[in-house]
Order: sequence, then C-alpha cells, then structure tokens
Amino acid sequence: MSGVAYFITGTDTDVGKTLVATGLLDAARRLGLDTIGLKPVAAGVDGHRGGAAGNVDAVALRAAATVELDYAEVNPVLLKWSVAPHIAAAAEGVRIDVAEVATQCRRALAIPHDLALIEGAGGWLVPLNETETCADLCIALELPAILVVRMKLGCLNHALLTAVAIRAAGGTLAGWVANCVDADMPAQRENIDALRQRMAAPLLGCIPRLGVGDTAAGYLDLETLRDA
Repeated sequence: MSGVAYFITGTDTDVGKTLVATGLLDAARRLGLDTIGLKPVAAGVDGHRGGAAGNVDAVALRAAATVELDYAEVNPVLLKWSVAPHIAAAAEGVRIDVAEVATQCRRALAIPHDLALIEGAGGWLVPLNETETCADLCIALELPAILVVRMKLGCLNHALLTAVAIRAAGGTLAGWVANCVDADMPAQRENIDALRQRMAAPLLGCIPRLGVGDTAAGYLDLETLRDA
C-alpha cells in the first residue's frame, strides 16, 4: 500500500466517518505504515489543538496519523458553527472554494506517506458553497471513496443512493463500512447482507458499538481495501 489515498464519506452526518478513518489509520500504523489524516473542512469548534480551538474530528485524525502535520494542514477550513459548511461559512462572511481546498490537500498529500485519508464533512452531497459540494472535492482530488453506513432503519436507501451518486459524479467506490452502533437494530444482519449483494464494492468491515476511546482498527480490513 504505497502512497495511496482515499476520501471518507458517509450516508449522512454522525454516521462514524471519523471512527472509521481513525480506525484505518490505527490499523495501518500497526503495520508500520506512514499515514496522513486530513479533515479539510470542519464545521464546529469543539476540540483543542495545544490550547487553541479546533474541531474534535480533525484533532482525532491528526492524533491517529503517524506523519506529523500542523493543525492548519490537517484542517485548513475551520468554521465555528456546527451546521452545514456553506451555512457556517456564510455566517462568518467567508466562501469555501473547492479548488483552493483541493490545493491545500495536495500540499499535504505531497508529503511521503503510505496511506492518506481525507474525511469529508457530512454526507456525499453536503454543500460547501452555492454550487459546490463535498462530492466536488473528492472528484477534484481524483480519489476513490470509502462509504460509511450507519446501520439503522432507512440505511439501505441512503447507502444505495449514495453509491449511485458517487458513480454518477465519475467517482469510484473503493469499499464501504457497516457501523453497527445501533446494536438493537431489527434485522441488522439481513440489512448488511442486502447491501453486500447490491453495493458493487467490497465490505471493509462491520464495527460493533464501541466504548469511548476504543479503536475500530480490529474490525477493518486493509487487505481488502488494498485489493479493491
């Protein structure tokens, strides 16, 4: 797995993108790989970076990666309000430009690495400005996507629609992850099987409900991702 990068997206917000991204970074670290984790656009100042304000997801990605980057390299666009990025940006009087964000990502990706993960904001089509979405950032970076699916009622439709949207945009779905945080979901296994039959991309892992601070590394398959 030399110099590869993936874009982590989800069927919605709060589906476990950071859990999956940090888990993959942790799994790669255990194999002795050099890793980079980026959260180019983050809405919500809720973490800390050496005493300064930061986004909790970006802080987690930075901590999980082995290549040391400044916080601003990991998260070049930090918005205060935890809402859709284009709304948060407008409230601050700024405009997120996909070409500019992609350039900032490429600078970080130029640093030698084995595996890099770029986590999007919210779901695949979350707006970044009046015309561009997170999908445009993934396509601009020419990266295959990993789709995180939170297993819950309605996830089949959400997951399959997102997979269709990724391919319609000219993107590649490298694989998907089932985040089984809702342990009491009825027919959970049957839903996972339904997605395995229909996604046309490999299942990279099923993550059970984890405790605070636990890693998903042991539930994710880097070998399947590499062969995808």
